Amino acid sequence: MPPPMPDAELKARHRAMWASGDYPSMVETFLLPLGPRLVEACVIGPEAEVLDVAAGTGNASIPAAQRGASVTASDLTPELLEAGRHRAEDEGVDLRWVAADAEQLPFDDESFDVVMSSIGAMFAPHHADVAAELVRVCRPGGTIGLLSWTPDGMIGALFRTMGPFAPPPPPGAQPPPLWGSEDHLHELFGDVVAFDTLQRDRLEVTAFEHPRDYGEHFKARYGPTIAARANASRSGRDAEFDSALDRFCDEWNRGTPADARFEMEYLLAVGTRA
Repeated sequence: MPPPMPDAELKARHRAMWASGDYPSMVETFLLPLGPRLVEACVIGPEAEVLDVAAGTGNASIPAAQRGASVTASDLTPELLEAGRHRAEDEGVDLRWVAADAEQLPFDDESFDVVMSSIGAMFAPHHADVAAELVRVCRPGGTIGLLSWTPDGMIGALFRTMGPFAPPPPPGAQPPPLWGSEDHLHELFGDVVAFDTLQRDRLEVTAFEHPRDYGEHFKARYGPTIAARANASRSGRDAEFDSALDRFCDEWNRGTPADARFEMEYLLAVGTRA
């Protein structure tokens, strides 16, 4: 068994993974509806102090700022924050961008009215650490809002498909889609957050003509897929990886071979911090 990876090295690898490919273009291609969905569910209004954790390119941060909230967008990967700055400028909104680790947020206790994350904080490896930080920086009576892919939905299946080819996870790491499990959220937050919204929904994706175009898009743009395929290639298993991803796309296509349609299930969770 390899020795534990130092935390600084682990974070550097995560930053590099999310900076690889072109995640901003994935957001523009089919992920845009998720940010506004979370902002609406959190009932964010003018003057609210909002923190978006693992904000990426600001898919939730920017809609929150458009509602008049004072928004801080934080993310481990500076390249994603830079893309978000450009998006915000194009949208004519002003918000604060801070490079930050979701497991060690650089903010004071009880600093924000709303702490949210849209398919972001779920990818930090140590779930309990992240949950503790989300609670710590949220004011009592404030809102914690999360939108996460589910374990039994399409992205959960994608991670199971990629798992045998990916580098081994660091010690103590948990699978990202667990955040999309109601039971897991209750285990993480206990009585500290009372969830009044726990709703499963699906993001419909019709951006790809053929089913396997979805997989090609992920291989070119999505950091976790790029990392898994690179690891497979090092052991001569790249063709095996490609075949597994092709089968995955065919299995999850809900359209036709010439007109692909996918349904990506997520869990919307909104609660009040005690």
